[in-house]
Amino acid sequence: RPGRFKTVRDNLEIKEVTVGEGSAKRRFVVVRNPEQAARDEVVRAKLLTRLEESILPVLRTKKGHTKAVCALKSHRGYGKYVRELKNGKLQVDRGKVRADAKLDGKYLISTTDPTLPAEDVALGYKQLLEVERAFRTLKTTLELRPLHHRLPERIRAHVLLCWLALLLVRVCETETDMSWDRIREAMEDLSLVKLCSKDGRVEMLTDTTDEQRNILKTLDVKQPSRIRDLAQTPQN
Repeated sequence: RPGRFKTVRDNLEIKEVTVGEGSAKRRFVVVRNPEQAARDEVVRAKLLTRLEESILPVLRTKKGHTKAVCALKSHRGYGKYVRELKNGKLQVDRGKVRADAKLDGKYLISTTDPTLPAEDVALGYKQLLEVERAFRTLKTTLELRPLHHRLPERIRAHVLLCWLALLLVRVCETETDMSWDRIREAMEDLSLVKLCSKDGRVEMLTDTTDEQRNILKTLDVKQPSRIRDLAQTPQN
């Protein structure tokens, strides 16, 4: 539908669309995320490059309607961009590519409330997505369940600790503009090494990388000292 998108927040643009008349009238809100649109474009460009440079040239050398051709046409990622000509040859369907590009970074919300502002519809749905994402983090990353506690106060304490952990996860993501999985992957490379000899024992951290230092600095966390423990073997 024609019409300009209205910016509601950073990376959130909306456009209201009404379809039908009378009892068949339906109200939609088209939501667009410019950053997601850019990511969708990059992903599609990589997919098309591989399709044109690696897959189609190989299939064109084979005669007949092979299983490989059928597999490509039914492929979840590549299939929608492939068109079979009357002579049996395959080529990229540029019309479908252009149609798919118009959907980059967009999703559609339907509402039955004619009075609710379109901005509230979009923001409310975004909040719902954040709540669902929080539940997924609690159940997977933080492993909220199962609860192996007998007393009610211990169950409440377990849930409270998981909630505090979720809060810390979201603070880290917001401050660093990185996903928790990426933060954890970067920080897991920081290891504690124990070295022992006849003279004593030392525990020390590996050197921090530039990415680790940036994460700690952004979160205002003091960089840990490299030497964690130092003990000398007593002399007889």
